[in-house]
Amino acid sequence: MSPRKAVAIGGGTGLPLVLGCLLRGGFDPTAVVTVADDGGSSGHLRRELGMLPPGDIRNCLAALAEPGNELARVFQYRFAEGEGLAGHALGNLIIAALADLEGGFAEAVEEAGRLLGVRGRVLPSTLADVVLSGRDSAGRLVRGQANVAESEGPITTVSLDLTSVPAYTPALEALQAADVILIGPGSLFTSIIPNFLVDGIIKAVRESTATAIYVCNVGNLRGETTGMNAADHVDALMRHGLAGAIDVALVDSSTDPEHGTHVTGGLEAVARIEALGIRAVSADLADRANPMRHDPDRLFSALGGVW
Repeated sequence: MSPRKAVAIGGGTGLPLVLGCLLRGGFDPTAVVTVADDGGSSGHLRRELGMLPPGDIRNCLAALAEPGNELARVFQYRFAEGEGLAGHALGNLIIAALADLEGGFAEAVEEAGRLLGVRGRVLPSTLADVVLSGRDSAGRLVRGQANVAESEGPITTVSLDLTSVPAYTPALEALQAADVILIGPGSLFTSIIPNFLVDGIIKAVRESTATAIYVCNVGNLRGETTGMNAADHVDALMRHGLAGAIDVALVDSSTDPEHGTHVTGGLEAVARIEALGIRAVSADLADRANPMRHDPDRLFSALGGVW
């Protein structure tokens, strides 16, 4: 019997976590990854070479690499010093080199996957050179993914600068063929939602027969999602076109009174989510050592009850 197919949509550090859960669950995984990043090493390469940002792609490739692959360890090495090198992850530079050698970004990602022995696929949501902008709760416009992520106040909406942003066709095909679609966790406005601003992505999720599961963050980011509870996160997805597209929302039930950035998934938040026609599943998901992140084992256990 062929393994069930699963697509995980997002970016940042959250996406590799759910990819690990999918591998543990015996799925054939595909990552559909945002290319809106314009900060750090990715942003530098984007400005210098005119390429799409490789960082989120790199993290997913490393997460899906075959066990024991030595290149995966080297891929994640980040230079601490050196003129022109400090801050760069070696994998980002390798992807940049492969883009030149292979004739394009998509070809570079595919070749990097082959070198790493990737189990599954890693796909950009679009090959368009997009710029993300956001508007905060005070109505101020913030331009650039890195600036949106570091905004002073909570973000309410985000958009891309292009009128039409064509999806990468293999990403649409993966969504259409999926048995399970996982959305998040990850930075809500800068890693997750940008994927759904790409033409055809929401339509593919809606038309798929897959169970669509939103994995809500357990921690809020300063500025971007300050003060938001789990229902507020879901509301933001609804505002950006996902109404009626999500079947299940997995939210954190743990409490951490000393950690003010915790995303509350209590009774009020659960009731608001279920009023939207989404099944809300509440579980203790936070990592005790780092309450801003999911505990991998707790998340895997909770996902096992809904996929």
